[in-house]
Amino acid sequence: MPELPEVETVRRGLNQLTLNSEITGGDVLLHRTVAYPFSADEFIAGVKGNLIATWHRRGKYLIAQLSPSLSNNDLSNLSNLSNLSDSSNLSPNSTTSYLGAHLRMTGQLLWLTQDEPLQKHTRVRIFFKNNQELRFVDQRTFGQMWWVPQSVKIERVITGLGKLAADPFESEFTVKFLADKFKKIRRPIKTALLDQSVVAGLGNIYADEALFLSKIQPETLCLDLKPKQIKPLQEAIIQVLSKSIEQGGTTFSNFLNVEGVNGNYGGVAWVYNRTAEPCRICSTPIKRIKLGGRSSHFCPQCQK
Repeated sequence: MPELPEVETVRRGLNQLTLNSEITGGDVLLHRTVAYPFSADEFIAGVKGNLIATWHRRGKYLIAQLSPSLSNNDLSNLSNLSNLSDSSNLSPNSTTSYLGAHLRMTGQLLWLTQDEPLQKHTRVRIFFKNNQELRFVDQRTFGQMWWVPQSVKIERVITGLGKLAADPFESEFTVKFLADKFKKIRRPIKTALLDQSVVAGLGNIYADEALFLSKIQPETLCLDLKPKQIKPLQEAIIQVLSKSIEQGGTTFSNFLNVEGVNGNYGGVAWVYNRTAEPCRICSTPIKRIKLGGRSSHFCPQCQK
């Protein structure tokens, strides 16, 4: 499943390739991919005629701010925004609507020419001028897209946004923030880190990596964590996410950036997907266990 670094990689690529591009139409090939509105025709009619002002990311959600009337100067200013840090960036008004997407397990957003052959699992096509196309490809069909009309609060349509905790790259993501969360949770730390109401954007890969760097065993209960452990964990989460963004994310199966290129972080991962391989620090074989139905990788020597 694409996690924060993969989604951020896609966001940056979209901001490089699609800004100020006008949507001319589209085609919904799998109707259930469009979560709102419920009519595929209404979805295409809603986005048609709009420009892409900028792409934001909130956790694992991608959201394009659309406008039929922004000047080039306004578009340039908007493109510098890195995240949707809070609802103040999403205030409903009479000129702005939004296009949202969540890649879920196998979703891909690809920027292509319209005459390129369709991938087998193409679900939604959004057409632009100059024969360009944003294509949503999703093998497992869990991914979703939304169009949020003007003057509608975005959380009313993309309801998952209202359930997200602080993003690791937001100022609210502090040691105190995590400590306050953990003291109320009687679950293994690895399981808790996958909960988007605890940390937005984190998933299986980078939870394993952050726990390794902070030397925390994944089965440790959250409420048993000491302050001296939480600070290294907070720093490690930011560190591994930043490193992966530099590498263009991780590709173990389906992830591609908007130009169809694999991510490279998997080649430098500390523990994830390295079962029985030697730890990069102490050479102890990496161990794999199941927690909450998900695989967890860790070094039994470094993470005691």
